Amino acid sequence: MFLSFAPMEGITGAGFRRVHRRMFPEADQYYAPFIAPDAGGRFKQSHLRALLPDNNRGISLVPQILANSASAFLGAAETLAELGYTEVNLNAGCPSGTVVAKHKGAGMLADLDTLAAFLDEVFDRCPLEISIKTRMGLNSTDEFPRILAIYQRYPVKELIVHARDRVGMYRSEPDLGGFAEALRACRCPICYNGNVFTGHDLDALAARFPALQRVMLGRGAVANPALFRQLKGGRALQREELREFHGQLLEEALAEGLAPQYAMARMKELWFYFSRLFPGSEKTMKAVYKARELSDYRDATARLFDEAIFDSLRGFDG
Repeated sequence: MFLSFAPMEGITGAGFRRVHRRMFPEADQYYAPFIAPDAGGRFKQSHLRALLPDNNRGISLVPQILANSASAFLGAAETLAELGYTEVNLNAGCPSGTVVAKHKGAGMLADLDTLAAFLDEVFDRCPLEISIKTRMGLNSTDEFPRILAIYQRYPVKELIVHARDRVGMYRSEPDLGGFAEALRACRCPICYNGNVFTGHDLDALAARFPALQRVMLGRGAVANPALFRQLKGGRALQREELREFHGQLLEEALAEGLAPQYAMARMKELWFYFSRLFPGSEKTMKAVYKARELSDYRDATARLFDEAIFDSLRGFDG
């Protein structure tokens, strides 16, 4: 099974990827959080730095573009081609309200004629191969057969299907029946995404879909950075491994030049996921979240790693 790491805005940036790859090298591929180019295809320098090959050595990385304008997409793709990339991923799945309101991400699924016109142009002119990460619909997964029929017109390198509609956000159950139909009908390589948090989840998925060869992990792999290793038959995450992983991520954030309060803010976002591995640690977690000084944050996290119950087999439960 080919296992890839999903793009997660604000979380799986270059520093996270470097640390994860050093400590847990079992992920086959990483997808970078989306860049959102302007009409001319220009995007933030911070996003460009995060995609520089020197900042991603030894990492198989696919950049992702969030755009509903062909000129914006193609301009950004030209820059990525100059950096040496051979593939770019189109974000047609982000469910964020602000993104959807701009008819980007999952919002592109609202008007299939406009989506087709966009794809006509980018597939005709893009210097890179194009993969697509998509939801199964805007308001219902019943929309997906019509969406898939459009994708089928193009030489899509890989279709990554998050098996929910946009309305379901991350709360609804994945539509495995709808995904089964898509898997049977799709002519391009197809990758499943949605609620794979444990080895049991992957085993159940493989049993239901014997033809499935590609799976993307997101929230579960952030909560348990050793999940790729476990899914490939390796050992479960160890407490001291997570302590080291956390420490290296913090040092990466500080080395990037982030002020301590911003580095702590980034780490506290990760604790939304890591905390699932420490059942019954609510009191200590409050101290982590309330820390305003870096020394207080280090003390609170040290107490958590030293004293709290640790259960690496707990899956991320949403």
